[in-house]
Amino acid sequence: MLIPSHDALRVLVVEDEFILATELMQELNDAGITAIGPASTLDDGQRLFREAARVDGAVLDISLHGEMVYPLADELQARSVPFLFATGYDMDTIPDRFSHVQRHAKPVYIDKVIAAISGVMDENPASPCGA
Repeated sequence: MLIPSHDALRVLVVEDEFILATELMQELNDAGITAIGPASTLDDGQRLFREAARVDGAVLDISLHGEMVYPLADELQARSVPFLFATGYDMDTIPDRFSHVQRHAKPVYIDKVIAAISGVMDENPASPCGA
């Protein structure tokens, strides 16, 4: 499922479930998207974001071993880096400041996540952002 217009995009993956993270990373790479990570903790996610030469988007699990990912989501939002949530949490538990962010319920369908990433990138074409 190569997405030619998104070849060379760099997407941060923050997910604490090893199998899901590994599968998502592989599927992103197979689609021509460079996956950064995975990060399984908030600290690792923030470190990868800050150290990356460029991050064009992100897929975030909300709860990382019980710690909420919202501080990283705030950083991404502040730098206009598009992201989506891949989570088991309901929309009503997500803070209002993220009400515009797409939520994909677990178990996630990788094809839908890749399509959503593509759509988010299309909506924000000028947002390739260095960390």
